[in-house]
Amino acid sequence: MLRLDRISAGYGRAQVLRDLSLEVKPGEILCLLGRNGAGKSTTMRAIMGLVPLVSGTIWLGDERLSDLPAHEVPRAGVGYVPQGRRLFADLTVAQNLEIGLMARQSGPEVRAEVLTRFPRLRERLGQKAQTLSGGEQQMLAMARALCLRPQVLLLDEPTEGLQPSMIAAIRDVIVGLREAGVAVLLVEQRVDAVLDLADRVAFLENGSGGAVMTADDLRANRSLVDRYVGV
Repeated sequence: MLRLDRISAGYGRAQVLRDLSLEVKPGEILCLLGRNGAGKSTTMRAIMGLVPLVSGTIWLGDERLSDLPAHEVPRAGVGYVPQGRRLFADLTVAQNLEIGLMARQSGPEVRAEVLTRFPRLRERLGQKAQTLSGGEQQMLAMARALCLRPQVLLLDEPTEGLQPSMIAAIRDVIVGLREAGVAVLLVEQRVDAVLDLADRVAFLENGSGGAVMTADDLRANRSLVDRYVGV
């Protein structure tokens, strides 16, 4: 289980997160919702050790992630797909996957399993990442993260700007990961899409935690969407 215990973090003197607590269980999709600037992406970066904590602790099971340097966090079993994907554009699909495999010394059987989830990538192994479509690049970013064999996967707006067929394919993979016992923390702005996918929803407001509820409860009380996400 991934657990954030009253974390505060920011950039220099600009504090973004304030005593934020969250937990994501194995085999659960937790969606983080909030207005632009609420701290959703900063939460992801803090988990990965890319933004230093001012206070609080981050745990993965019994391991204290917040004590690890950033390059050790993926090796502990946390995959991260940031906004913008951040692929190695001049490298091929196969080379990008190899970088993911190297992080935890994963073998060829892991690559084979990942390509089973993304069969389109199997057809493009020799193609440079920069020549892929936007949806294919998102698939590659997710596939590279899955080469870590993660216990937890962080996804920051994975369907942004994609056509419906690609969104459906990526959603199917996310659901499959839940069934495989992976804990998924998802940032997504499209509330209706979230309600069809998430098990629970956590709201973030000005860097602090708000209501946390099941997706079913949110469907019955949509007023909270207007409070935390509405303009």
